[in-house]
Amino acid sequence: MSTVTDNKPQEPIVPNKSSVPKPIKPWKATPKQLLPDLLGAIGAVVLTLAVVAFSPMAGILGFILTFIIISIITAASISGIRQDRKAAANSISTLVIYFLAAIVLLPVVSVIFEIIRKGAPGLSFGIFSDDMSVSAPSAPLNEGGLLHALVGSLYVVALATIVSIPIGILTALYLTEVKGKAAGTVRFFVQAMSGVPSIVAGLFIYAVWMITLGGTYTTAAGALALAILMIPTVARTAEEVLKLIPTDLREAGLALGATQWKTVALVVVPAARSGLITAVILGTSRVAGETAPLLLTIGGNDAMNWNPFSGNNSALPFYVWKNFGAGSEFSSARAWTGVFVLMVVVMVFFTIARVLGNKKG
Repeated sequence: MSTVTDNKPQEPIVPNKSSVPKPIKPWKATPKQLLPDLLGAIGAVVLTLAVVAFSPMAGILGFILTFIIISIITAASISGIRQDRKAAANSISTLVIYFLAAIVLLPVVSVIFEIIRKGAPGLSFGIFSDDMSVSAPSAPLNEGGLLHALVGSLYVVALATIVSIPIGILTALYLTEVKGKAAGTVRFFVQAMSGVPSIVAGLFIYAVWMITLGGTYTTAAGALALAILMIPTVARTAEEVLKLIPTDLREAGLALGATQWKTVALVVVPAARSGLITAVILGTSRVAGETAPLLLTIGGNDAMNWNPFSGNNSALPFYVWKNFGAGSEFSSARAWTGVFVLMVVVMVFFTIARVLGNKKG
């Protein structure tokens, strides 16, 4: 007599949540372990306030120095009592690293805070829709705007990027992939150009374009001056990025029968895409706020000029320099607003470039 077997798949057994043991995390500090650290931090603050109040260590600088010293001593004492000498040394090194990082970040945060505090109040819709053709720098903030400077900055940075990106990346590819006989000479000149003062780039374009060739002030001339400053930054950064690509990828492409330029174009460059975009960002950031080359090349203009190849133009750094030079209360407020807008524009393009660089496929 045959038996009929059930071929239906058996349902998985789901264990009861109450029967599943919770994972043990010995590295996670418990409230009992955090209590001495919390009391130590409070004690360090109280002791610092007492020292600052009853000693010559007054002021913000005195408070910071006293707090750093007392915090290090307190943390080392707690770790030494609770564990051993190595733990105390680890606490000292950890706090020193944290305080040094805070010292590095403090000027950046201070600058950003000051720009926002002084520049944000001057924002309005009118500054993005008007220029200064019929307004003076000393006029109230509700008159005129910086549209001409914003458009001029976008023009000059875009043209400089178009010129410098191909030259910079091709130079990096020549130094890392081709490695020709002139690689040492090219690398020397790239490193030398990295230290060229920005005013020298402006003087070079002024001497060649204005004096020798008889050209006029244009946005394109300013872009060429900025491109001179941008090329070495892009080239050096791209070179370091391409060096990080494993040699195995190149050898795999060649082993599959691809030529060297196909391996570089289809394997190496896509693998380094995020780093190359970072190189472009660094180059753009290097020139976005430059003023000296633009003073000698774009001529300056208070009215809108949509043609980057003809006529004087303005830019946000030029706009800021001109308004700070006017010296009045309203012109200084305009200058701070220009700095704030320039910072926001750079951050927007930086964010867009990072998002595009992190995309896969």
